[in-house]
Amino acid sequence: MIPLALTLMTQLGAADDFAARLDTLRIHVERLHAIAVPQSFEAEKEEKLAGLSAKLEQGASNDDEFNELYRAIDGVRMWLWKHAADRPELPAGAFEETDAAWRVSTPALTLEIAREDLAMSVTTANRTWRFVPCDDEDVEFADRKFSLCVARSITADLFRTGYSVGVLMALSDFPDAPGLELQLCANLTGAEIVFELAAREPTPATSGSELVAVNWPKAVEVDSGSDVVSVIPLMQGMLLPGDWPQEFHRIDLCNSRWFYMPWWGQIDDGHGVQAILETSDDAGGAYHHPAGGPTRIAPRWYATLGRLGYQRTIRYVFDDNASYVSMAKRYRRFVQERGEFVSLAEKRVRTPALDEVIGKPVVHLGALYHFVPEASLFHKDRIENNHSLRTFDQLAEGLRGLKESGIDDAYVHLDGWGFYGYDNGHPDVLPVGQEQGGWDGLRRFADTCDELGYLFAVHDQYRDFYFNAVSFDDRLTATRFDGSREESSTWCGGPQTILSPRFAPGYVRRNHDLFAKHGIKVRGAYLDVFAVVPLEESALPAHPMTRSECARYRRDCFDLLRARGYVVSSEEPADYLVRSLDLVHHGPYATYPNMGGGDASGIPVPLFNLVYHDSILLPWEMGDDGGWGIPKGDAGWLHCLMNAGLPYVGPGASNEQIDRVNEAGVLARHCALLEMTRHEFLDAGRRKQRTTFSDGTTVTVDFDSKEYTVQRGSGKEG
Repeated sequence: MIPLALTLMTQLGAADDFAARLDTLRIHVERLHAIAVPQSFEAEKEEKLAGLSAKLEQGASNDDEFNELYRAIDGVRMWLWKHAADRPELPAGAFEETDAAWRVSTPALTLEIAREDLAMSVTTANRTWRFVPCDDEDVEFADRKFSLCVARSITADLFRTGYSVGVLMALSDFPDAPGLELQLCANLTGAEIVFELAAREPTPATSGSELVAVNWPKAVEVDSGSDVVSVIPLMQGMLLPGDWPQEFHRIDLCNSRWFYMPWWGQIDDGHGVQAILETSDDAGGAYHHPAGGPTRIAPRWYATLGRLGYQRTIRYVFDDNASYVSMAKRYRRFVQERGEFVSLAEKRVRTPALDEVIGKPVVHLGALYHFVPEASLFHKDRIENNHSLRTFDQLAEGLRGLKESGIDDAYVHLDGWGFYGYDNGHPDVLPVGQEQGGWDGLRRFADTCDELGYLFAVHDQYRDFYFNAVSFDDRLTATRFDGSREESSTWCGGPQTILSPRFAPGYVRRNHDLFAKHGIKVRGAYLDVFAVVPLEESALPAHPMTRSECARYRRDCFDLLRARGYVVSSEEPADYLVRSLDLVHHGPYATYPNMGGGDASGIPVPLFNLVYHDSILLPWEMGDDGGWGIPKGDAGWLHCLMNAGLPYVGPGASNEQIDRVNEAGVLARHCALLEMTRHEFLDAGRRKQRTTFSDGTTVTVDFDSKEYTVQRGSGKEG
């Protein structure tokens, strides 16, 4: 028999336990009062809560009574959630299907897609934008092209997420592509639309019939008036008025000279539409502008190894108060939100040597240039010009003179140190050329840079694969789907093709291990063309490679050099590599008739620097009239100042040039870690311009009078 005392203690413990549990339920009921309901439900709410309070007063003496009380409270909670005045909602919007079109409407935008030709229109509060209809070049295979409209089955349904309202279209039963199914999706969010393209592809791609590209969405229709401006990231950036007299036509991948960044825009009397290619590795664009206009710009989705392969997305931003500056800033935000923006402040932490480059002039030197007869640049009239040599010791002496002239610090970039000289024999360019001075001479040159306080970097190349390279093998090349490969014979070493980037990191490691083995104090490396030529793919069965993999292998090359403490650089600032690079050696404007000089292509604007000024260092030529990427009539040094960029300088510079370089260096140091927040034209002729930086610093230049003013902001230098 259980003792009476133990029984009483157990009962008292149970009573205490229920008291604590009931206190918890009282708190639950008290918090239910906080759930607001519309006025029409207020009386019912109070009645339900009063009933719960009465039940709580009655208490509970066992588990069944307690559980029943909890369920009563939870029932009222469910009722309150259902009738709450403020509760989760789907985004506002509607989908409508008519005999003529499919229509999606939200408070900010209306998208309409015509059934007949799939032509689209987008209406904002103040403007309607129309896209050209689909045509016979929507889908390109190697042996045929056809329109999306020829699909025998086209359906469209409402597609809604918790943040967007849109339409999902399914296209199938294409006469010229049995088994191909395409999914086109449009998602409206605020004043933006994200278009998505995906495919079900029936069989593996075969040479001769593989997919080449899909061209959708089509171009936006704009007029050829002077109030219409296309905003194109052609090199540093360009505005192209609708009536511009110069003809422009280009189709290319992104991450190239033609699209430094994967976006563009068009503005009509302040109303703007901007396109951002969110999946840019296998993407590009086509812009067509006949003399006098109008301009048409459209995305182009390139196949990856003969297939669409994965979902492609492009974002259209509609802004009724747009400018080229606002478009650049919208793209900057896009990059930041994807975690792909790496500031110079962050880069300086990961590579402390970078601090020795910020605000310092760039010195570009060359040792040996030897042109073979097969090179298209071979000098036929004066054959001795095909061999140009300056020894490492001679170059070092020039640096000492530069130091004496007043260049206290510098970044020194050396060409032509390899066995065959510049652009020759890559990637098998070691041992160091003996004519130039061999290992000992290069060691002395590097030591001289170190003594002078100059950071020494080498020019290097791991894309151009020269036929005279000792390791040349067809199986190491980037090979097209049909088995062909790109070949040329322009530069010093003559015949070459492309090294598959899959093998590039191994060559980089081998060569720079040899520098270390021979005691060469290399502190930086420039890997040529990686940041200006588009991403490449290779269809070799043993070593296939997509463009996305190409991007990874190229980044690997820079990463393994950075791990050695190097400052890393490349030629021009292709978007996908900006996060990896510390500086590039060019990022100027497009000129015609050629890139080496001429008139401005369109109206130059610093789109790239409006996005990335505080992420990467960019040097400028310091001439008085034009130059490589500097429009004729413009002083390069004014562009350097306006962009707060690094100045170029070389041995033999005059005292005036030295003073100008040092002044530009001070400004570049001050502004290096600052965002360029604004660029503006100050006169009708666009010869007076001003840039503004995030600490309030302004740089105002006049390209006609060659006058300038710098107003320092309140911020501190980096």
